[in-house]
Amino acid sequence: MFQAVWGAEPRGYHKYPSGDWMSVEFVAVSPYNAIARLSLPEKITIYDSTLRDGEQMPGVTFTTDQKLAIAHALDSMGVPQIEAGFPAVSDGERESVRRIAGERLDAEVLCLARTLDSDIDAALACDVDMVLLFIATSELHLRYKLKMSREQVMDNAIRAVDYAKDHGLRVSLSSEDSTRSDVDFLLDMFHAAEEAGAERVGMTDTLGCAGPEAICYLVRRMRESVKVPVSAHLHNDFGLGVANAVAALSAGAEAITTTVGGLGERAGNVPLEQLVMAITHLYKRNIGIRTEGLTDLCRLVFESARIPIPPNQPWVGPNAFSHESGIHVAAVLNCPMTYECLNPEKVGNRRRLVLGKHSGTAIVRSRLHERGLEATPEQMCEIVRVIKIRGESKGRVSDHEFWEIARDVISGAEKG
Repeated sequence: MFQAVWGAEPRGYHKYPSGDWMSVEFVAVSPYNAIARLSLPEKITIYDSTLRDGEQMPGVTFTTDQKLAIAHALDSMGVPQIEAGFPAVSDGERESVRRIAGERLDAEVLCLARTLDSDIDAALACDVDMVLLFIATSELHLRYKLKMSREQVMDNAIRAVDYAKDHGLRVSLSSEDSTRSDVDFLLDMFHAAEEAGAERVGMTDTLGCAGPEAICYLVRRMRESVKVPVSAHLHNDFGLGVANAVAALSAGAEAITTTVGGLGERAGNVPLEQLVMAITHLYKRNIGIRTEGLTDLCRLVFESARIPIPPNQPWVGPNAFSHESGIHVAAVLNCPMTYECLNPEKVGNRRRLVLGKHSGTAIVRSRLHERGLEATPEQMCEIVRVIKIRGESKGRVSDHEFWEIARDVISGAEKG
């Protein structure tokens, strides 16, 4: 049921209080994932937009040096495509994209452009591998933003594909606000874009307002209408970003946009680390991304953005592998798989056994054992009692405070 190695060979293994030797590498996800296996595309491309859509998070801006560092970190982990920015935004943005494109990364470097000659010219000046053209297609956007008819949007989109192709650029065309657009209009535009030479077409859930079933429906319709790969750019307003990404893949999408930590406008985008871990460990697909660097990557991005990583951020947050409850800690000390489905090293994180209001004797016994100290059952209970009192008043008890409490209780009893 579980991909964990049990046996008697100590090398590379850890002995738990139960007496068992267990490999430090383990995967203990639900076995029902295998029974209800989704059919995913043969090739799955993650194209990360941290440097473009992630930076559109209000208050976030990256320097060129920070963008270069993030691009190199993404590349070193095996992310196959990096959306480096939106060159038409500013001279500084254009310079950042140009420099990233010139780094000779293994990853392909992409950039965003509207269906305007000037935007495409800016992309050309950056020497990127592919331009991501986009134009809105919903009636709301046509009426209140673009002030264009469907015919004008169609002509504009195809003319832009032609212009980019004529100048030697590889092209992907996406519709903005796809999930509130007329599907027949979308399909007509995607089919025309394919005919014009676009090598990928994309749907966008711009407001994150579609559920997995709606995403499946749209992607399936697209797969039936075009032969080129389909991409999905999804937002997280209803907290369904990862679920929608999996739904899109199951319906035949081959490329998914992500951002590190889910950074982005409003509630953000599909978090890179969450989607990669889901594909790799729930659906058992190796997509070539080295997950051990995920925590360091998130630290780099969040520090560059000058915001803290949320403590409960899946996989990479400081609480992702933290345990305080006495019952949980006791079980984890015997076998981590009881309350962890993967070992923290899989993502470059670490296990934390936290002292506080919910602590029990198991963690106290373990901590004392680290220093070869012994305590009577009464002393153990007293140490736990003091920890609980302090935990109720301040949340967590630090390592220094623990040893102070233990010393006072044990030495006080000895004096008595």
